[in-house]
Amino acid sequence: MEGPSTSNGGRSSLSSDSRPSVENSASKGRVTDPLACSYWSTTTMGVCCWRRNLKWETMLDRRHRANGVLGWAILLCLLLLFPGRASARREHLTYFPDTAYELNVYKIRGRKPGKTLMLIGGIQGNEPGGFLSADLYADMSLEKGNLIVVPRANFYSILLNHRGPHGDMNRKFAPAPPVPSMEDRIVSILKKLIGESDYLLNLHDGSGYYYPKPISKWRGPTRFGQSIIADCEEYTIPGTGRTIRLGEMAREVIREVNTHIENELYRFHFNNTRTGAPDSRHKEQRKSATYYALTHHHIPAFGVETSKFLPSIDLKVRYHNLVINAFMRMFGIIPETPGFRSEPPALKYLVLSINNDTPIVVRPGERVMLRSGDSLYVSHIEANYERGLSLDILGYGELHDFRKSFCIRRNTAIVVRKDHQKFAEIPVRIHSRGQPVRAPASRLPQGTYLVVEAKGYRILLGQNETLELVRGERMKILDLYPPSPQTADVTVNFKGFVGDWKNNTGEDRGYLIDTGSDLLKRYSLAKKGEVWEILATRGEEVIARFLVRLVPGH
Repeated sequence: MEGPSTSNGGRSSLSSDSRPSVENSASKGRVTDPLACSYWSTTTMGVCCWRRNLKWETMLDRRHRANGVLGWAILLCLLLLFPGRASARREHLTYFPDTAYELNVYKIRGRKPGKTLMLIGGIQGNEPGGFLSADLYADMSLEKGNLIVVPRANFYSILLNHRGPHGDMNRKFAPAPPVPSMEDRIVSILKKLIGESDYLLNLHDGSGYYYPKPISKWRGPTRFGQSIIADCEEYTIPGTGRTIRLGEMAREVIREVNTHIENELYRFHFNNTRTGAPDSRHKEQRKSATYYALTHHHIPAFGVETSKFLPSIDLKVRYHNLVINAFMRMFGIIPETPGFRSEPPALKYLVLSINNDTPIVVRPGERVMLRSGDSLYVSHIEANYERGLSLDILGYGELHDFRKSFCIRRNTAIVVRKDHQKFAEIPVRIHSRGQPVRAPASRLPQGTYLVVEAKGYRILLGQNETLELVRGERMKILDLYPPSPQTADVTVNFKGFVGDWKNNTGEDRGYLIDTGSDLLKRYSLAKKGEVWEILATRGEEVIARFLVRLVPGH
């Protein structure tokens, strides 16, 4: 299987013999070294390779057989000592990391064995209902059965909000060309994942509203929205006589889903494209993911289409979820249903380095000042979402410039996106006489905490962390810990609280603060009275930031 290789300073190269980086739910770390991957897999349920027969195998080469024997011995002990923990696994694979073609794959194994369902979202980049719905299942825990989730199959097209800048990826499931494009290489990975699955759902947003009979220009048999698509009514597997009744399965799901949809226009219908028939109007679908899954791997495969005309993204995601959950029940895959996050994306801060100097934090509203020729490297994006993020230094590199170093010689900006949506921009300015912005010597050292007394305990609050309190609870800011020369002349100010109205110095350590009556709402973030800042300052400079979130009492 194709994947990324990592070299000098974390730069990724797109060599064809590279392997995916792997993250597991126990360590939360990535494994890129082949030896580490081999040993790690044998000692934690063998998650480097997940076969269609649902047995977890290991990828061991001859050089590491000794490690494999040791690993299996350890695994046997773990299975005997901790049988419950060994039965549920999660695996995260990343291909082509930190590029505009980054492909993230999430494999989730239930506590009890069962069938494997693969979800593909974002194979066409202007269909957010599909990839946002798939994204919700990447964090799911399963009681029974397994999931393979690919939320953003075509990240490049998602960044551009385009169906397919280099052609439709869902028409590339044919034999690979002699010189494969990046899309072809991604499709080869998807093909292998399909081979590990028992079922496939390909999630889309389609035009208009499908209906078996013509109703209007945007509602009829030539439209795709609000339909479950199969390539035929039923398919007989060659040489076996076994028949897959696709139409029957789809109609059963549709009956269940439509009970939850009041608006008749929004109800689902079965759309049989008759892809393999000589007189099919959809012969191009013979190069699609579902047709490949059905005819090459002989598994039930469906396209799920919500309408692009639906009034909100939330509704598209909801209808996708209804269909996915109904299919999961049919297949005996028992999940914890995911929730839908509808809040807009927001940047908290970027971590960047200038000329390979000490990393600094840059927040929205701030700007980066450089001298012509300075190098700029962004190493971290902190936002209220984790997946689907990209970073573009305008005029440099490509669409995704995260963790890439550039020599900056003109004014530009760092643009941060979630999928195709831009949600933050940090200006970068060239100052001919100025010094480049570096980590100021006055910043608090890493590992400095704010000591707060609340809920009857002393709490250590890390920089940029949030303390959640019930509105009306009392708290006291005690000090910064550990003491150091860099904290000697620092003021700690709870924005919106005044400890001494006659002599308000901004120093709020030592005061008992009633969060129900002592705070001025206009100083809270967004003036909503929900989130408040505690700032550590030296003079006019903010050198550390902590947050307090107030929630209503029960």
